[in-house]
Amino acid sequence: MLYLFSGEDTQNKLAAYEEFLKTLSEETPAFFIGKNDFDPAQLENFYSGASLFSAKSAVVLRDILEDEETRELVLSKLKFMGESENLFVFLEGKLKKPVLDAFKKARAELNLFEVSKEKQKKFDNFLIANAFANKDKFHTWLYFRQAVEAGTELEPLAGVLFWKIKDMLLRRNFSKFKEAELKNFAARISYLLPAARTKGPEAESAFEQFLLEAF
Repeated sequence: MLYLFSGEDTQNKLAAYEEFLKTLSEETPAFFIGKNDFDPAQLENFYSGASLFSAKSAVVLRDILEDEETRELVLSKLKFMGESENLFVFLEGKLKKPVLDAFKKARAELNLFEVSKEKQKKFDNFLIANAFANKDKFHTWLYFRQAVEAGTELEPLAGVLFWKIKDMLLRRNFSKFKEAELKNFAARISYLLPAARTKGPEAESAFEQFLLEAF
């Protein structure tokens, strides 16, 4: 069975995805696979047989269709995943029509969340900085994903975050973080900036990992 949650409207997409996960039985184990730990052999094991732990499992695959080679492999196996007793849940950004057509052909349940052109606007980079300053882990990550999917460059995001942390140090605002923590963050972001200039998946992953591990 196949389920796809896709689109640029990250907030509504994640909300629908979270609600879907809540509908799963407590007896259904969930396995989460990201783009950096995707293993074709592991995927084949999931769609070719039942779980060793229960009659049915939920396999959640996030952003694995970004890589062209992985995407072609996964699309060629959608038929088998659709016929499996296990559930395969894809959480992706905006996908092109041929990819969506492949999911439709495999009879996947499509949940598409697109932002209308009338509502599209330049992303406010300060949303991430303010959420970070408030030690709000979820919204810091959420705004980062929204910024990336809106096409925002990584370097300005890192720059405004660096500015926010330096401002907290200058104002001696240690209500959420200790001075040593802020100095450490500032140093780490300085190293992230050169990586951000590459604009590649490694820079994005490094930036996201920094935000997730900061607190």
